[in-house]
Amino acid sequence: MKCGEKLSASVSIFLLLACGGLVPIAISQDSPSATTRAEAPPPNAYAGDSACAQCHRKESEFYPTTPHALDSGPATAKFIVGSFSPGQNVMHTSNPNLVVNMIAAPDGFYQNAVNLADPRNHLSERFDIVIGSGRHGQTYLYWDDDELYELPASYWTWSHEWVVSPGLPAGQIHFERAVPPRCLECHASYFTSLAPPLNRYAKDSVVLGINCERCHGPGSAHVALERAGTHAARESSRDTAIVNPTHLSRERQLDLCALCHAGAVEPIGGPMRFVVGDNIRDYLKIQAAAPGTMVDVHGNQVGALEQSKCFSSGTMTCSTCHNVHEKQENADSFSRHCLTCHEVSACGRYKALGAAIRKRCVDCHMPMRQSAKVTSAVGGQKLNPVLRAHQITIYREESEEVELSMAGK
Repeated sequence: MKCGEKLSASVSIFLLLACGGLVPIAISQDSPSATTRAEAPPPNAYAGDSACAQCHRKESEFYPTTPHALDSGPATAKFIVGSFSPGQNVMHTSNPNLVVNMIAAPDGFYQNAVNLADPRNHLSERFDIVIGSGRHGQTYLYWDDDELYELPASYWTWSHEWVVSPGLPAGQIHFERAVPPRCLECHASYFTSLAPPLNRYAKDSVVLGINCERCHGPGSAHVALERAGTHAARESSRDTAIVNPTHLSRERQLDLCALCHAGAVEPIGGPMRFVVGDNIRDYLKIQAAAPGTMVDVHGNQVGALEQSKCFSSGTMTCSTCHNVHEKQENADSFSRHCLTCHEVSACGRYKALGAAIRKRCVDCHMPMRQSAKVTSAVGGQKLNPVLRAHQITIYREESEEVELSMAGK
């Protein structure tokens, strides 16, 4: 049965269509809106991580282990975190007759959707791309010729089980949810769109993972100038051919993160045109949250941070706490960033709880909370991911729970 055909039975599986030479790219450290580019930089403007590693050995040693670097990858046993062992390889929907079996075959991994009321009525597609590092979960994509689709089963790391892919109906199985460029723009480093249709791409153009040049800009010109060996060439390389985000204005630094951490926003024009140093609002229709509102914990970390007093009263950016070149820290470690501005003795609970509270700043003021915007399901049970809040404020209920845990209650 080909992709696109429906399973025919009294209980069907429904399908839903959703959702050359060196070319130097001049990069300014803070590009004005007038330079909004009409096209994405060409593939040969990029040098690749292996070229970066030749000079930046410290960063390249640790970066491949980070969530950004592992944000997408090929569908191999190394990247897929879900289990294919018997008893742990089935995704159940709210309809007891509809299941998806995860199959490890000699030629790859497959999702096989079956109508148990009529086992001959089934549909199978191969895992081709993994989306997500696996810290929270993973979603999987497959190719139908040069069109990219989402597979119906995702993996939920919190409960270690296969679940209905987020946003899909709990009692149906869908193989035809198209993957638009905006999704790949945040989960890959490069691709060439061949739209229409919107989910058509040049397969050999897709660079998986978030690599060095996604945050530093196309690097072929920088590499060429560095290899030229002259002092003048190297100085020119540092000034115009590559970007160190810390040299950008605060607004442009935030724009780089907002490309993928400003929530689900509508693009302006074609994909892959934004380059670090650009004004993100020339490429995405970002609307600031209304003052005083709570921002959902999923996706819009920049918008949540901007609602925080810590942000509005200082020079804070995402990199104040996050070093993307290193593995993700735990909550205790993040609290030390708070203490660069705040004295632990100034905490209202310091007298009662003592110095031990210095490791609990994040648990109280940036707690783990359920997202209301992203939902999944398994066996009819609704699931909401639990993610770190980036709106720094007083969360009374969570703070009370921390206080009780410290008191041993």
